[in-house]
Amino acid sequence: MSKVAFYTLGCKVNFYDTEAMWQLFKKEGYEQVDFESRAADVYVINTCTVTNTGDKKSRQIIRRAVRRNPDAVIAVTGCYAQTSPAEILAIEGVDLVVGTQDRDKLMTYVADIQAERRPVNAVRNIMKTREFEELDVPDFADHTRAFLKIQEGCNNFCTFCIIPWSRGLSRSRSPESVLAQARQLVASGYKEIVLTGIHTGGYGDDLENYRLADLLRDLDQVEGLERIRISSIEASQIDDAMIEVLNGSKKMCRHLHIPLQAGDDEVLKRMRRKYTTAEFADKIRRIKAAMPGVAITTDVIVGFPGETDAHYERGYRFMEEIGFAEMHVFPYSKRTGTPAARMEDQVAEEAKHARVQQLIELSERMQADYAADWVGEVLEIIPERGEKGPAGSGLMSGHADNYLNVVFKGDPSLVGQLCRVMIVEGGANECRGELVEAPATGLMPAMQA
Repeated sequence: MSKVAFYTLGCKVNFYDTEAMWQLFKKEGYEQVDFESRAADVYVINTCTVTNTGDKKSRQIIRRAVRRNPDAVIAVTGCYAQTSPAEILAIEGVDLVVGTQDRDKLMTYVADIQAERRPVNAVRNIMKTREFEELDVPDFADHTRAFLKIQEGCNNFCTFCIIPWSRGLSRSRSPESVLAQARQLVASGYKEIVLTGIHTGGYGDDLENYRLADLLRDLDQVEGLERIRISSIEASQIDDAMIEVLNGSKKMCRHLHIPLQAGDDEVLKRMRRKYTTAEFADKIRRIKAAMPGVAITTDVIVGFPGETDAHYERGYRFMEEIGFAEMHVFPYSKRTGTPAARMEDQVAEEAKHARVQQLIELSERMQADYAADWVGEVLEIIPERGEKGPAGSGLMSGHADNYLNVVFKGDPSLVGQLCRVMIVEGGANECRGELVEAPATGLMPAMQA
């Protein structure tokens, strides 16, 4: 039996794409082996280019695969492959470069290379691509939540970001295909589906009279589906229709990840973001009114070129006022090829580091405050695979719909099932709970392997 090994760098969408590529190999009878194994016949490296470091790490992993087994087919895909195919083909031992499209042809390329050993550059101009690449993932071996990719690409062109050049413009998966995949995932035993994409909130930008709010309404009707979560959505894409869905849906999770990036209007303008702090705050106020108890998490870039102490302090106060449930804080990193990398007034590394630390501390404080509000409440938790704590302790962990991570005593047969758990102690990173009610059914079918 032929063997394949994967290595994935970067974001959750890349991990989804790797799962989809594994399905293609599985259909051809391949066995998946560990990336460090010397026995693989094909190594697939799914690369990242969001930072210069992503490029460097991608090159290191490619060279590692070549050293593992020089006779294997070395296939490189993903964002770095899309933007710099010639750079990758210059690495001795690379056989195939496929970008962020045409992955459905992967098995044909691999077979051709195995028959006639010559390097292939299969990267096309991503900016001319208008079709969503249909790649199904019917199950996720290590997850109790299923991911469903509904969208690809981005039309925003923020000044710090290279992604539109590596993923192309926004393309939406057809509603029929999304709903069919959702039903298949529910049939495999999944209770929660996470909708994901490069710019998930941009779903429907290229469809006629059908937007993300319409898709959510249709997903709400899928029988057996208990929870719908959106991986990320921009404040500018939360319109009246979306607010209405959040208010009326019984399945939408009380958790939205809405990237802020900066809490100061001048910095937002330099970033080419499509909102002001006042507009952002108004959207958050409306969401909280429509969905009481909602957890709003966010991304923040610290030390963007031209960010003064005054900009940063205004931003700090703004974030504190909003009261996020958690913030993912990143120091600004120059990305070659983006307008921000050429801007003057680059911020010193020490200043960035100090600001990052302060915002991480603020995030932890806000996390703890949000969790404390739920002590004494009963939440529905879906326990995840693997015990928490020492073996035999019987401790399970899982996420509530508001994304609180809850640890409680329970039987491993509860993995993947909806359990009712009372929160007895809040915490910044996890809460403690007590099982109140467990379902009568056992393991999810997809989890029994």
